[in-house]
Amino acid sequence: MHQDINTPRISIIIPTLNEANNLKAAISSTQPSNNVEVIVVDGGSNDGTPSVAQFLGATVISSAPGRAIQMNTGAAIASGEILLFLHADTRLPTGFDAMIRTALQQPATIVGAFALRIDSPHWGLRLVEWGVKWRSHLWQMPYGDQAIFLTKKAFEEVGNFPQMPIMEDFELITRLKGLNKITIIDVPVITSPRRWLKKGIFMTTLLNQIIIIAYLFGVSPERIRKWYRREKFRRI
Repeated sequence: MHQDINTPRISIIIPTLNEANNLKAAISSTQPSNNVEVIVVDGGSNDGTPSVAQFLGATVISSAPGRAIQMNTGAAIASGEILLFLHADTRLPTGFDAMIRTALQQPATIVGAFALRIDSPHWGLRLVEWGVKWRSHLWQMPYGDQAIFLTKKAFEEVGNFPQMPIMEDFELITRLKGLNKITIIDVPVITSPRRWLKKGIFMTTLLNQIIIIAYLFGVSPERIRKWYRREKFRRI
């Protein structure tokens, strides 16, 4: 990766747990890029994920499992002025680094995310993408699978990801909305369809909405997480 000391550095933080089969595509999508570092935070994989990440040139560290814990651990050692949180089954678009820097140079913008494309031809997933588009633009609520990025200063100002077993991205964005504008880059990241296909597109979408409503009505993240486990359903 080309380094330019005059360009703000982007630290890409990827939390992993048994992602050896997906990680190569995710890390490969970070190249070519300018002044970018990749930090993989592993939560105890037993499939060789850390070795794959090291082979691909990423900095690899370990932490207790849990997406919020892992992302905060990665952010703590990040050297960049900009943080980008990337799911291990998601690929960045070419030129993502320039897009992010341009977005964060806009007035009153400290945080953003990308549009979402799901890597499957199923027509039902086009409806999911449409819903994500309107949720992101109208309600300023992108989720973690859209590759949230923000300045490290803003991340620290809101107190990092809350230590929650679920809904950490929802809560972070809610807090950031109170600070400034959230921008959505119309070029999409490409994410795996696995979490929709595992339980069915309709059921997955319905469960997601139920969980959000439950959270807004005060159901604890710990209780919501138990629902996920009982349903054998997990947001990846």
